[in-house]
Amino acid sequence: MSLKLLSRFPGGNAADVEILNNGPVPEVRFASDPCGGPEALWFYLRLEETVPEPPRETKVRLTWMHFDNVLGAAESPTCIPVFQVAGQPWTRLKQGEEIRTPDGRRQLSWLIPHPSPWVEVAFCFPYGPADVDALLDRSKDYWQAAPIGLSQGGRRILRLHNSVGSTGGTQPGIYIVARQHSGETPGSWVLDGFMRHLAQVKKAGYVVWAVPLADIDGVVRGYYGKDGFPYDLNRAWGSPPMRHETLVIRNDVRRWKARCRPILALDLHAPGACERDGVYAYMSKDPAGPLAAEETKWCNVMQNELQAEFASPEFKRVVDYKSRWETPAFTAFMRDEMGVPALSLETPYSHAANAVLTQKSYREIGHRLALAVLRRNG
Repeated sequence: MSLKLLSRFPGGNAADVEILNNGPVPEVRFASDPCGGPEALWFYLRLEETVPEPPRETKVRLTWMHFDNVLGAAESPTCIPVFQVAGQPWTRLKQGEEIRTPDGRRQLSWLIPHPSPWVEVAFCFPYGPADVDALLDRSKDYWQAAPIGLSQGGRRILRLHNSVGSTGGTQPGIYIVARQHSGETPGSWVLDGFMRHLAQVKKAGYVVWAVPLADIDGVVRGYYGKDGFPYDLNRAWGSPPMRHETLVIRNDVRRWKARCRPILALDLHAPGACERDGVYAYMSKDPAGPLAAEETKWCNVMQNELQAEFASPEFKRVVDYKSRWETPAFTAFMRDEMGVPALSLETPYSHAANAVLTQKSYREIGHRLALAVLRRNG
């Protein structure tokens, strides 16, 4: 057998690669590349068999090194990556085996299919520009795309919308961003489900604008994106903005606000590697703030729609994460400068309670969030 590991493709991430052939099955060792940032988590790699007619092998051992150093590593890891065999859809691996070295370092290991001719493995289901194109193609009679500016790397930032509204418009408006942290793909799948539902019912009377890939540079380069230098995108919403992407989206938010009656802003994320409580929402820190009561109402209707199947028992939360910068997040910008109720929603990478999350599950979460919005504002 002659295996080759590839990660230089859109979204690809793997580092410190070793391929060993001295065990009962070949072993591929790798680590998540932090790509210049302080947090590592996301990985996405492709294994290829380079021998035209390799010996009959059925499995390869895949070992994720330096697990202690990834964001959200837990004593009892419950993260389950995803894989795709040539010609087949993405699916979940089984629970991995934890290995501890004699000095206490931790690794996670899985048996994956032999790459004939190739197999791809990622921390969670990838979602990139091609998936946005597929969503638009599927619902082109409802969703439209508009370039609103460029990323710091010179890539187009797309905003999707069902209506451009009108100057001084009174239709209820919703603004959504996903992938401020580029490796947090559950947020994109949830948004996909949200938008599919609105397109399916062809709901009129709302002005819904969404930026599906906010950190498009990080998505394409395979970065994780949490707290990346020089500024985490979700910590760059001050005035003046500290990243070009936030300047672009801030300007777009102002256009949106002038063309509708804003009722809600959503920021779609994923939490630490091993969290499994379910979906939860971060709301205003100030319980007496002018928007706190409205945000609480939004949380209640969303939790009720998600039910125990997907919602964390502790659904309403306030931010307890210590940022490396004392700078505003997107939700703070929406509340403080735009006067719009804003929630940050966290959807786990693999589990909600005892349920293992699939692409269908993530879309169902988005579907239920759309139902909640329509029910509350219907």
